[in-house]
Amino acid sequence: MRVVPIITAALVLVVLYLFVMERDTLLSWVGVETAQTDESAGAPSGAAAAATVDGPEDEGPQLFGVVVERFEERDLESAIVLRGRTEASRSVEVRAQTSGLVLSTPRARGSLVEAGDVLCELDPGTRAAALSEAEARLAGAQATLTEAEINRETATRLAEGGFRAQNSTASADAAVEGARAALEAAQASVEVAQAELDRLTITAPFAGVLEVDSAETGSLMQSGGLCATIYQLDPILLVGFAAETQINRLEPGAMAGAELSNGQRVQGRVTFLARAADTATRTFRVEVTVPNPDLALRDGMSATLLVGASATRGHLVPGSALTIDDEGVLGLRLVDETNHTFFQPVTVLRDAPQGFWVTGLPEVADVIVVGQEYVTDGIEVQVTRRGDGAADTRSGE
Repeated sequence: MRVVPIITAALVLVVLYLFVMERDTLLSWVGVETAQTDESAGAPSGAAAAATVDGPEDEGPQLFGVVVERFEERDLESAIVLRGRTEASRSVEVRAQTSGLVLSTPRARGSLVEAGDVLCELDPGTRAAALSEAEARLAGAQATLTEAEINRETATRLAEGGFRAQNSTASADAAVEGARAALEAAQASVEVAQAELDRLTITAPFAGVLEVDSAETGSLMQSGGLCATIYQLDPILLVGFAAETQINRLEPGAMAGAELSNGQRVQGRVTFLARAADTATRTFRVEVTVPNPDLALRDGMSATLLVGASATRGHLVPGSALTIDDEGVLGLRLVDETNHTFFQPVTVLRDAPQGFWVTGLPEVADVIVVGQEYVTDGIEVQVTRRGDGAADTRSGE
C-alpha cells in the first residue's frame, strides 16, 4: 500500500478546512485584519450602512435612454432627378410597297434629307404599258357611254311619237347603265395602274438623317423591302423614368434640364407623361423635348434629368431612424412633451444624400434617432437631445 497519496490527500483536507472553517484565524496568523460587523444585526456598520441607505435603490427604476433630434417641416426642393437617355423624336423604316429593280443611286448613311426627297426609284417594267391599256379602256368606255345615251334619247323621242314600242326605252336605259358601269371600272383600272407607277418612287416622309444606306442600284427590292431608315433629331427627346411617388409632382410644360454623358447641358420642357407604368420597372415614362438644330445630340446618349416639380413640404430625416411597426407599416418613433414614445407612420417622398424626405409628421417632430428599435409605444424614456450633450430627465411634470 502506497503512503504518499494518503499523506497528500490528508494535507489537502487540512488546507481546505483551514480556508473554509478557520478563515479568520488563518488570516490573523498571517497579519490581515477583518472588517468589524454588527453581531446583533449581522449588517454592515458605519459608512457601509450609509452607502446602502443612500444607494441608487432609493432612486426608483432606471429609464431607458434614447437620443432624440428635432426636425421641422420645410419646403422640399422643387425638382426631381431622373435617369434616362436621349431618343429621336421620330424614326421610320421606309419600305417599298411594290417590287422592282432599284434604278436610283443610293444615298450614304448620315446624309440629311428633306421631306419629299427621293430615296429609292424602281424600274417601272410593264407598268407604263398597263397604264396605257387602262387609259385606252377608259376612252372606249366613255365612247360607249356616249353612244348609249344618244340611243336612249332617240328611243325616248320615237316612243313618245308612237313610232316605237315603249319597252325600247327600258332597253336603252339598261344599255346606258351598263355603259356607265363599264366606264367606272375603266376609271378604277387607270387609278390602280397610276398608283402602281407612283409606288416606284419612294420618298422621305419627313426631314431627318439617314441612319442606314438606301438600297443599292441594281438590287431587286421586293414588296416590303427596306429602302432606308430615317431619324428626326431636331427636336430630340430626353426620356426619363419617374417613380410612383414622383410622377404626380410632374406636369406637362414644366422646365427641365439635363446633363449628358459627355458633359453637355441642355434645357427643354416636359411634353409627355405616361399614364401607364412599365410592367417590369413600375416606373412612368417622362419625355422632355429639346431643340437640336446643329444635331449635336445623338440618339441613345445617357442623361441625368432635373425636372421642375410642384412644391411639397416634408421632413428630411436620416434613413437609420426609419422603423417598422408590428403590422409592417413604415414610420418613425417620436417622443411627446412628457418624454413618452409613440409611433408615427410616414410616406417617403424621395431619397437625398442626407437621408429621406418624408411626409406625415407634425410640423415640429422630436424623432428618436438612436434606440428606436428597443422601445415600444407609451413608455417614458430618458432623452438625450442630439447636440445638447446632457440627458433630459423630465418626468412630464
